[in-house]
Amino acid sequence: MNTILVVDDNPDILDALDLLLSIHSYTVLTVTNVKDAILTVSRQKVDLVIQDMNFSEGTTSGDEGKQLFGTLKELNPTLPIIIITAWSQLETAITLVKSGAADYLPKPWDDKKLLQAIEENISVQAAPTPECKLIYQSREMSELIFTSTKVAAADINVLITGPNGSGKEKLADFVHQKSQRANAPFIKVNMGAIPQELMEAELFGAEKGAFTGANQARAGRFEAADGGTLFLDEIGNLPLAGQMKLLRVLQTGEFERLGSNVTQKVDVRVISATNANLLLDIKSGAFREDLFYRLNGMELQILPLNKRKADIIPLAQHFIGVAHTLTKEAEHFLMQQTWPGNVRELENSCRRALIFADKNQVDVSAFQGHEQTTTLSEKEHMQQVLEKHNWTIAHAAQELGLSRQTLYRRIEKFKLEKHDE
Repeated sequence: MNTILVVDDNPDILDALDLLLSIHSYTVLTVTNVKDAILTVSRQKVDLVIQDMNFSEGTTSGDEGKQLFGTLKELNPTLPIIIITAWSQLETAITLVKSGAADYLPKPWDDKKLLQAIEENISVQAAPTPECKLIYQSREMSELIFTSTKVAAADINVLITGPNGSGKEKLADFVHQKSQRANAPFIKVNMGAIPQELMEAELFGAEKGAFTGANQARAGRFEAADGGTLFLDEIGNLPLAGQMKLLRVLQTGEFERLGSNVTQKVDVRVISATNANLLLDIKSGAFREDLFYRLNGMELQILPLNKRKADIIPLAQHFIGVAHTLTKEAEHFLMQQTWPGNVRELENSCRRALIFADKNQVDVSAFQGHEQTTTLSEKEHMQQVLEKHNWTIAHAAQELGLSRQTLYRRIEKFKLEKHDE
Protein backbone atom coordinates (compact mmCIF):
# COMPACT_ATOMS: atom_id res chain seq x y z
CA MET A 1 0.00 0.00 0.00
CA ASN A 2 1.46 3.38 -1.03
CA THR A 3 1.92 6.15 1.51
CA ILE A 4 0.94 9.75 0.75
CA LEU A 5 1.91 12.71 2.94
CA VAL A 6 -0.50 15.69 2.91
CA VAL A 7 0.82 19.04 4.17
CA ASP A 8 -1.75 21.81 4.78
CA ASP A 9 -2.58 24.13 7.69
CA ASN A 10 -6.34 23.80 7.09
CA PRO A 11 -7.85 20.87 9.08
CA ASP A 12 -10.81 20.66 6.70
CA ILE A 13 -8.46 20.15 3.74
CA LEU A 14 -6.58 17.43 5.62
CA ASP A 15 -9.82 15.63 6.54
CA ALA A 16 -11.15 15.81 2.97
CA LEU A 17 -7.98 14.43 1.42
CA ASP A 18 -7.60 11.79 4.13
CA LEU A 19 -11.10 10.51 3.34
CA LEU A 20 -10.65 10.66 -0.45
CA LEU A 21 -7.28 8.91 -0.49
CA SER A 22 -8.17 6.31 2.16
CA ILE A 23 -11.22 5.26 0.10
CA HIS A 24 -8.82 4.59 -2.78
CA SER A 25 -6.57 2.37 -0.63
CA TYR A 26 -3.73 4.81 0.09
CA THR A 27 -2.09 5.14 3.49
CA VAL A 28 -2.44 8.82 4.42
CA LEU A 29 -0.20 10.90 6.72
CA THR A 30 -1.23 14.48 7.52
CA VAL A 31 0.82 17.37 8.97
CA THR A 32 0.16 21.09 9.28
CA ASN A 33 3.61 22.69 9.03
CA VAL A 34 6.98 22.60 7.30
CA LYS A 35 8.94 21.17 10.23
CA ASP A 36 6.68 18.13 10.68
CA ALA A 37 6.64 17.48 6.93
CA ILE A 38 10.45 17.41 6.77
CA LEU A 39 10.67 15.13 9.80
CA THR A 40 8.11 12.74 8.30
CA VAL A 41 9.96 12.40 4.98
CA SER A 42 13.29 12.05 6.83
CA ARG A 43 12.11 9.27 9.12
CA GLN A 44 9.83 7.04 7.04
CA LYS A 45 9.02 5.90 3.53
CA VAL A 46 6.73 8.31 1.67
CA ASP A 47 5.74 7.57 -1.93
CA LEU A 48 4.19 10.96 -2.77
CA VAL A 49 3.61 14.36 -1.17
CA ILE A 50 0.64 16.69 -1.61
CA GLN A 51 1.48 20.14 -0.25
CA ASP A 52 0.00 23.60 0.11
CA MET A 53 2.12 26.74 -0.44
CA ASN A 54 1.22 28.69 2.72
CA PHE A 55 1.10 27.32 6.27
CA SER A 56 0.80 30.42 8.48
CA GLU A 57 -2.37 32.44 8.94
CA GLY A 58 -2.48 35.51 6.72
CA THR A 59 0.44 34.53 4.46
CA THR A 60 0.00 34.41 0.69
CA SER A 61 3.56 34.77 -0.63
CA GLY A 62 4.14 31.06 -1.11
CA ASP A 63 7.65 31.33 0.36
CA GLU A 64 6.94 28.66 2.98
CA GLY A 65 5.77 26.24 0.30
CA LYS A 66 8.79 26.90 -1.90
CA GLN A 67 11.09 26.36 1.06
CA LEU A 68 9.39 23.05 1.89
CA PHE A 69 9.46 21.93 -1.73
CA GLY A 70 13.20 22.63 -1.99
CA THR A 71 14.02 20.84 1.25
CA LEU A 72 11.99 17.75 0.34
CA LYS A 73 13.73 17.59 -3.06
CA GLU A 74 17.12 17.74 -1.31
CA LEU A 75 16.07 14.84 0.92
CA ASN A 76 14.73 12.80 -2.01
CA PRO A 77 15.21 14.21 -5.54
CA THR A 78 12.85 11.63 -7.07
CA LEU A 79 10.00 12.12 -4.60
CA PRO A 80 6.83 13.16 -6.52
CA ILE A 81 5.34 16.35 -5.09
CA ILE A 82 1.91 17.64 -6.14
CA ILE A 83 1.11 21.26 -5.36
CA ILE A 84 -2.48 22.10 -4.39
CA THR A 85 -3.11 25.73 -3.54
CA ALA A 86 -5.40 28.69 -4.04
CA TRP A 87 -2.25 30.67 -4.77
CA SER A 88 -2.40 29.80 -8.43
CA GLN A 89 -0.24 32.27 -10.38
CA LEU A 90 1.05 30.76 -13.58
CA GLU A 91 4.62 31.95 -12.91
CA THR A 92 4.77 29.96 -9.68
CA ALA A 93 3.41 26.85 -11.37
CA ILE A 94 6.06 27.03 -14.11
CA THR A 95 8.84 27.63 -11.57
CA LEU A 96 7.85 24.64 -9.47
CA VAL A 97 7.37 22.33 -12.45
CA LYS A 98 10.82 23.34 -13.72
CA SER A 99 12.17 22.46 -10.30
CA GLY A 100 10.62 19.00 -10.49
CA ALA A 101 7.04 19.31 -9.22
CA ALA A 102 4.95 16.37 -10.41
CA ASP A 103 1.79 18.42 -10.93
CA TYR A 104 -0.02 21.61 -9.93
CA LEU A 105 -3.75 21.79 -9.14
CA PRO A 106 -5.71 24.81 -7.87
CA LYS A 107 -8.17 24.72 -4.97
CA PRO A 108 -10.89 23.57 -5.10
CA TRP A 109 -9.34 20.57 -6.81
CA ASP A 110 -10.97 18.06 -9.11
CA ASP A 111 -10.97 14.66 -7.35
CA LYS A 112 -10.68 12.74 -10.61
CA LYS A 113 -7.70 14.80 -11.84
CA LEU A 114 -5.96 14.55 -8.48
CA LEU A 115 -6.35 10.76 -8.29
CA GLN A 116 -5.13 10.43 -11.86
CA ALA A 117 -2.05 12.54 -11.10
CA ILE A 118 -1.31 10.47 -8.00
CA GLU A 119 -1.69 7.17 -9.85
CA GLU A 120 0.53 8.29 -12.74
CA ASN A 121 3.33 9.51 -10.48
CA ILE A 122 3.30 6.57 -8.12
CA SER A 123 3.33 4.15 -11.06
CA VAL A 124 6.39 5.98 -12.45
CA GLN A 125 8.11 5.55 -9.10
CA ALA A 126 7.22 1.86 -8.93
CA ALA A 127 8.30 1.07 -12.48
CA PRO A 128 11.88 -0.04 -13.05
CA THR A 129 14.07 2.83 -14.17
CA PRO A 130 14.71 2.53 -17.91
CA GLU A 131 18.30 2.20 -19.01
CA CYS A 132 19.80 5.61 -19.70
CA LYS A 133 22.69 6.09 -22.09
CA LEU A 134 23.73 9.28 -20.33
CA ILE A 135 26.69 8.81 -17.99
CA TYR A 136 26.32 10.64 -14.69
CA GLN A 137 26.57 10.27 -10.92
CA SER A 138 26.01 13.79 -9.61
CA ARG A 139 22.87 14.89 -7.79
CA GLU A 140 22.53 17.77 -10.24
CA MET A 141 22.36 15.47 -13.26
CA SER A 142 20.08 13.01 -11.47
CA GLU A 143 17.57 15.79 -10.87
CA LEU A 144 17.91 16.99 -14.47
CA ILE A 145 17.28 13.50 -15.84
CA PHE A 146 14.22 13.11 -13.62
CA THR A 147 12.83 16.43 -14.85
CA SER A 148 13.72 15.59 -18.47
CA THR A 149 11.79 12.33 -18.25
CA LYS A 150 8.68 14.18 -17.09
CA VAL A 151 9.12 16.84 -19.78
CA ALA A 152 9.60 14.20 -22.48
CA ALA A 153 6.15 12.79 -21.82
CA ALA A 154 4.51 16.23 -21.96
CA ASP A 155 5.16 16.68 -25.72
CA ILE A 156 5.96 20.39 -25.41
CA ASN A 157 8.79 22.29 -27.07
CA VAL A 158 12.00 22.23 -25.06
CA LEU A 159 14.93 24.65 -24.83
CA ILE A 160 18.18 23.10 -23.60
CA THR A 161 20.76 25.59 -22.33
CA GLY A 162 24.34 25.10 -21.21
CA PRO A 163 27.94 25.71 -22.24
CA ASN A 164 29.61 24.15 -25.27
CA GLY A 165 30.54 20.52 -24.87
CA SER A 166 28.27 19.90 -21.87
CA GLY A 167 26.01 17.34 -23.58
CA LYS A 168 23.02 19.29 -24.89
CA GLU A 169 22.64 17.06 -27.96
CA LYS A 170 22.80 13.93 -25.79
CA LEU A 171 20.04 15.30 -23.57
CA ALA A 172 17.91 16.14 -26.61
CA ASP A 173 18.34 12.56 -27.81
CA PHE A 174 17.30 11.33 -24.36
CA VAL A 175 14.13 13.48 -24.35
CA HIS A 176 13.17 12.12 -27.77
CA GLN A 177 13.79 8.51 -26.70
CA LYS A 178 11.56 8.93 -23.64
CA SER A 179 8.76 10.68 -25.54
CA GLN A 180 5.72 9.30 -27.33
CA ARG A 181 7.52 10.13 -30.58
CA ALA A 182 10.40 7.74 -29.86
CA ASN A 183 9.63 5.57 -32.90
CA ALA A 184 9.25 8.55 -35.23
CA PRO A 185 12.10 10.48 -36.93
CA PHE A 186 14.63 12.41 -34.85
CA ILE A 187 16.19 14.99 -37.16
CA LYS A 188 19.18 17.08 -36.05
CA VAL A 189 20.23 20.44 -37.48
CA ASN A 190 23.36 22.31 -36.35
CA MET A 191 22.38 25.91 -37.02
CA GLY A 192 25.97 27.01 -36.45
CA ALA A 193 27.25 24.85 -39.29
CA ILE A 194 24.87 26.10 -42.00
CA PRO A 195 25.58 29.32 -43.95
CA GLN A 196 22.88 31.87 -43.10
CA GLU A 197 21.78 32.22 -46.71
CA LEU A 198 20.97 28.49 -46.82
CA MET A 199 19.24 28.14 -43.43
CA GLU A 200 15.69 28.66 -44.68
CA ALA A 201 16.15 26.13 -47.48
CA GLU A 202 17.65 23.68 -44.98
CA LEU A 203 14.70 24.01 -42.61
CA PHE A 204 11.78 24.44 -44.99
CA GLY A 205 13.03 22.96 -48.27
CA ALA A 206 13.24 24.59 -51.70
CA GLU A 207 11.81 24.15 -55.16
CA LYS A 208 14.03 23.78 -58.22
CA GLY A 209 15.44 27.16 -59.23
CA ALA A 210 14.50 28.84 -55.94
CA PHE A 211 18.07 30.10 -55.61
CA THR A 212 21.41 29.74 -57.37
CA GLY A 213 22.51 26.13 -57.18
CA ALA A 214 19.02 24.74 -56.49
CA ASN A 215 19.09 22.30 -59.41
CA GLN A 216 16.29 20.15 -58.07
CA ALA A 217 13.50 20.32 -55.50
CA ARG A 218 14.45 19.23 -52.01
CA ALA A 219 12.55 18.60 -48.79
CA GLY A 220 13.52 20.52 -45.68
CA ARG A 221 14.16 19.26 -42.18
CA PHE A 222 10.61 20.00 -41.02
CA GLU A 223 9.21 17.69 -43.69
CA ALA A 224 11.73 15.01 -42.74
CA ALA A 225 10.79 15.28 -39.06
CA ASP A 226 7.00 15.14 -39.59
CA GLY A 227 5.47 13.12 -36.76
CA GLY A 228 8.73 13.14 -34.81
CA THR A 229 11.23 15.51 -33.24
CA LEU A 230 13.41 18.23 -34.77
CA PHE A 231 16.54 19.21 -32.82
CA LEU A 232 17.81 22.71 -33.62
CA ASP A 233 21.28 23.10 -32.13
CA GLU A 234 22.79 26.59 -31.72
CA ILE A 235 19.37 28.14 -32.29
CA GLY A 236 20.77 31.61 -31.57
CA ASN A 237 22.43 31.58 -35.00
CA LEU A 238 19.08 31.63 -36.86
CA PRO A 239 18.72 35.01 -38.67
CA LEU A 240 15.65 37.16 -38.08
CA ALA A 241 14.01 36.23 -41.39
CA GLY A 242 14.29 32.55 -40.52
CA GLN A 243 13.05 33.25 -37.00
CA MET A 244 9.81 34.68 -38.38
CA LYS A 245 9.20 31.58 -40.51
CA LEU A 246 10.09 29.29 -37.62
CA LEU A 247 7.62 31.14 -35.39
CA ARG A 248 4.86 30.55 -37.91
CA VAL A 249 5.58 26.81 -38.07
CA LEU A 250 5.54 26.56 -34.28
CA GLN A 251 2.22 28.43 -34.13
CA THR A 252 0.38 26.72 -36.99
CA GLY A 253 2.47 23.79 -38.21
CA GLU A 254 2.37 25.38 -41.68
CA PHE A 255 5.14 26.53 -44.04
CA GLU A 256 6.07 26.77 -47.72
CA ARG A 257 9.24 25.65 -49.42
CA LEU A 258 11.37 28.42 -50.86
CA GLY A 259 10.04 29.23 -54.33
CA SER A 260 6.66 27.61 -53.70
CA ASN A 261 3.17 28.88 -52.91
CA VAL A 262 1.95 25.48 -51.74
CA THR A 263 1.36 25.43 -47.98
CA GLN A 264 2.39 22.25 -46.17
CA LYS A 265 1.41 21.20 -42.67
CA VAL A 266 3.51 19.10 -40.29
CA ASP A 267 3.33 17.77 -36.74
CA VAL A 268 6.78 18.29 -35.24
CA ARG A 269 8.08 18.67 -31.72
CA VAL A 270 11.00 21.10 -31.57
CA ILE A 271 13.87 20.74 -29.15
CA SER A 272 16.35 23.59 -29.44
CA ALA A 273 19.68 24.21 -27.74
CA THR A 274 21.99 27.15 -27.21
CA ASN A 275 25.01 28.24 -25.21
CA ALA A 276 24.02 31.89 -25.76
CA ASN A 277 22.00 34.12 -23.46
CA LEU A 278 18.88 34.53 -25.60
CA LEU A 279 17.38 37.05 -23.19
CA LEU A 280 20.31 39.39 -23.91
CA ASP A 281 19.88 38.70 -27.63
CA ILE A 282 16.22 39.70 -27.28
CA LYS A 283 17.24 43.02 -25.69
CA SER A 284 19.72 43.69 -28.49
CA GLY A 285 17.12 42.86 -31.14
CA ALA A 286 18.99 39.81 -32.43
CA PHE A 287 16.34 37.31 -31.31
CA ARG A 288 12.55 37.51 -31.34
CA GLU A 289 10.90 37.47 -27.92
CA ASP A 290 7.76 35.73 -29.20
CA LEU A 291 9.87 32.97 -30.76
CA PHE A 292 11.80 32.54 -27.52
CA TYR A 293 8.62 31.78 -25.59
CA ARG A 294 7.41 29.40 -28.31
CA LEU A 295 10.66 27.46 -28.13
CA ASN A 296 10.88 27.60 -24.35
CA GLY A 297 7.88 25.50 -23.36
CA MET A 298 10.27 24.14 -20.76
CA GLU A 299 13.94 24.94 -20.21
CA LEU A 300 16.42 22.22 -19.27
CA GLN A 301 19.74 23.65 -18.11
CA ILE A 302 22.91 21.56 -18.14
CA LEU A 303 25.58 22.78 -15.74
CA PRO A 304 29.25 22.95 -16.79
CA LEU A 305 31.28 19.89 -15.84
CA ASN A 306 33.19 21.72 -13.12
CA LYS A 307 29.85 22.41 -11.39
CA ARG A 308 28.98 18.68 -11.25
CA LYS A 309 32.34 17.13 -10.44
CA ALA A 310 30.85 13.82 -9.35
CA ASP A 311 30.36 13.08 -13.07
CA ILE A 312 34.03 13.49 -14.05
CA ILE A 313 35.36 10.05 -13.08
CA PRO A 314 32.34 8.02 -14.36
CA LEU A 315 32.61 9.85 -17.68
CA ALA A 316 36.37 9.36 -17.88
CA GLN A 317 36.02 5.64 -17.15
CA HIS A 318 33.39 5.42 -19.89
CA PHE A 319 35.67 7.18 -22.38
CA ILE A 320 38.73 5.00 -21.69
CA GLY A 321 36.61 1.83 -22.00
CA VAL A 322 36.41 -1.43 -20.07
CA ALA A 323 39.86 -2.58 -21.18
CA HIS A 324 41.57 0.16 -19.15
CA THR A 325 41.37 1.56 -15.64
CA LEU A 326 42.35 4.91 -14.18
CA THR A 327 44.92 5.00 -11.38
CA LYS A 328 44.05 6.94 -8.23
CA GLU A 329 46.63 9.55 -9.20
CA ALA A 330 45.00 9.96 -12.62
CA GLU A 331 41.57 10.33 -11.01
CA HIS A 332 42.94 12.99 -8.66
CA PHE A 333 44.48 14.83 -11.63
CA LEU A 334 41.22 14.79 -13.57
CA MET A 335 39.28 16.10 -10.58
CA GLN A 336 41.65 19.07 -10.28
CA GLN A 337 41.08 20.32 -13.84
CA THR A 338 38.58 23.08 -14.67
CA TRP A 339 37.45 21.52 -18.02
CA PRO A 340 36.48 24.71 -19.89
CA GLY A 341 35.49 22.48 -22.83
CA ASN A 342 33.33 20.35 -20.51
CA VAL A 343 32.50 16.73 -21.41
CA ARG A 344 33.81 17.11 -24.96
CA GLU A 345 37.21 18.24 -23.68
CA LEU A 346 37.31 15.41 -21.15
CA GLU A 347 36.54 12.89 -23.89
CA ASN A 348 39.30 14.24 -26.12
CA SER A 349 41.79 14.17 -23.24
CA CYS A 350 40.91 10.56 -22.44
CA ARG A 351 41.32 9.52 -26.06
CA ARG A 352 44.76 11.12 -26.20
CA ALA A 353 45.71 9.54 -22.89
CA LEU A 354 44.90 6.06 -24.23
CA ILE A 355 47.70 6.48 -26.77
CA PHE A 356 50.22 6.73 -23.93
CA ALA A 357 48.56 4.27 -21.54
CA ASP A 358 50.75 1.58 -19.99
CA LYS A 359 49.03 -1.72 -20.79
CA ASN A 360 45.62 -1.63 -19.13
CA GLN A 361 46.25 1.29 -16.77
CA VAL A 362 45.94 4.99 -17.50
CA ASP A 363 48.24 6.98 -15.22
CA VAL A 364 48.85 10.70 -14.77
CA SER A 365 51.74 10.55 -17.23
CA ALA A 366 49.29 9.57 -19.97
CA PHE A 367 47.56 12.92 -19.50
CA GLN A 368 50.83 14.82 -19.69
CA GLY A 369 49.90 16.40 -23.02
CA HIS A 370 46.76 17.84 -21.46
CA GLU A 371 48.65 19.00 -18.37
CA GLN A 372 51.11 20.76 -20.63
CA THR A 373 48.37 22.70 -22.43
CA THR A 374 46.71 23.77 -19.18
CA THR A 375 49.90 25.61 -18.18
CA LEU A 376 49.65 27.71 -21.34
CA SER A 377 47.59 30.86 -21.52
CA GLU A 378 44.26 30.52 -23.33
CA LYS A 379 45.63 32.57 -26.23
CA GLU A 380 48.78 30.43 -26.54
CA HIS A 381 46.79 27.22 -26.27
CA MET A 382 44.43 28.25 -29.06
CA GLN A 383 47.30 29.33 -31.30
CA GLN A 384 49.01 25.98 -30.69
CA VAL A 385 45.88 23.95 -31.48
CA LEU A 386 45.11 25.99 -34.61
CA GLU A 387 48.63 25.45 -35.94
CA LYS A 388 48.49 21.77 -35.06
CA HIS A 389 45.43 21.42 -37.34
CA ASN A 390 46.84 23.79 -39.99
CA TRP A 391 44.05 26.25 -39.17
CA THR A 392 41.28 23.82 -40.08
CA ILE A 393 38.66 25.51 -37.89
CA ALA A 394 36.33 22.52 -37.56
CA HIS A 395 39.13 20.24 -36.28
CA ALA A 396 40.60 22.86 -33.95
CA ALA A 397 37.18 23.72 -32.51
CA GLN A 398 36.49 20.04 -31.82
CA GLU A 399 39.73 19.61 -29.88
CA LEU A 400 39.14 22.82 -27.93
CA GLY A 401 35.57 21.83 -27.11
CA LEU A 402 34.16 24.97 -28.75
CA SER A 403 31.71 25.70 -31.54
CA ARG A 404 33.19 27.13 -34.72
CA GLN A 405 31.44 30.46 -34.12
CA THR A 406 32.92 30.69 -30.62
CA LEU A 407 36.38 29.86 -31.93
CA TYR A 408 36.08 32.57 -34.61
CA ARG A 409 35.15 35.06 -31.89
CA ARG A 410 38.16 34.02 -29.79
CA ILE A 411 40.46 34.33 -32.80
CA GLU A 412 39.21 37.88 -33.29
CA LYS A 413 39.44 38.64 -29.57
CA PHE A 414 43.05 37.42 -29.24
CA LYS A 415 44.02 38.69 -32.71
CA LEU A 416 45.37 35.27 -33.67
CA GLU A 417 46.92 34.96 -37.11
CA LYS A 418 48.02 32.13 -39.38
CA HIS A 419 51.75 32.30 -39.96
CA ASP A 420 53.10 31.51 -43.42
CA GLU A 421 55.63 28.69 -43.47
